[in-house]
Amino acid sequence: MTEFKHETVLLTEATDALHIKPAGIYVDATLGRAGHTRVILSQLTSGQLYAFDQDQAAIDAVTASLQPLPPNLHLMHANFRQITTTLADENITGVDGILYDLGVSSPQFDDSARGFSYRFDAPLDMRMDQSQTLTAKTIVNTWSYQDLLRIFSRYGEEKFAKPIARQIENARSEKPIETTFELVDLIKAGIPAAARRTGGHPAKKTFQALRIAVNDELGALEDSLEQALKLLNSGGRISVITFQSLEDRFVKSLFREMTEVQNVPRDLPVIPESAQPKFKLITRKPILPSEEELAANHRAHSAKLRVIEKR
Repeated sequence: MTEFKHETVLLTEATDALHIKPAGIYVDATLGRAGHTRVILSQLTSGQLYAFDQDQAAIDAVTASLQPLPPNLHLMHANFRQITTTLADENITGVDGILYDLGVSSPQFDDSARGFSYRFDAPLDMRMDQSQTLTAKTIVNTWSYQDLLRIFSRYGEEKFAKPIARQIENARSEKPIETTFELVDLIKAGIPAAARRTGGHPAKKTFQALRIAVNDELGALEDSLEQALKLLNSGGRISVITFQSLEDRFVKSLFREMTEVQNVPRDLPVIPESAQPKFKLITRKPILPSEEELAANHRAHSAKLRVIEKR
């Protein structure tokens, strides 16, 4: 098995923010290579940790690296949008903390066969859960021009979405688009030469958009966080690390909505207890990686941590 290096971003900050109780029940919604899981486990005594990942490769890698598996660690091969039902199967209906480390893990990016990266020539795949049928190849070759335009604009915030979608539409009418490098060439052809010389790799935004669409990342995040808020015990916290603006804006908006007083007349001298929000915002502004972490790990540069607590 190929060994992949993975440096967990905001490791201490995200776990410290949970205020872990040794006997508590915790969820790592994004197991990955178990960076956060190991830290949470180290602070538990009789407590239990349920770690989710939809990628069987992650489950297998962690199972192998943590032998023998600690008895209080439960590895759940499931999408975190199924958090409530999966935990209910374990007779868990309330938890003391949940951690999300969103996006693609380094091993997924660095495994060229998975098709996540524009740095390697590989089949267009991008599935986090390799048992699902929808792939990037399916989207690129069968979704309409309008649907491609929508996801490139919405999920990639790509200002050249129209010419890129048109390049794809024209190319696939001749033959199917099979590989990441074929797609990279089409993306480059859709972006003016002057624009390609600035702002990083020209395929970055389109690849992000495709990955989000393949895995329904924003839909899954919305489903999961709404469930997570309901699962929290009093005093429980949720830590969320995001790596791109769409996710961060959603988390910021949801947390603000859950911590604001709703539908109370402004002239009331005292807000009644029944109208007090059930949640408290722990991070008014996101926690960012330190200068040391940024220097050591280039993938930390866009990371933001937001934390909420149930009263």
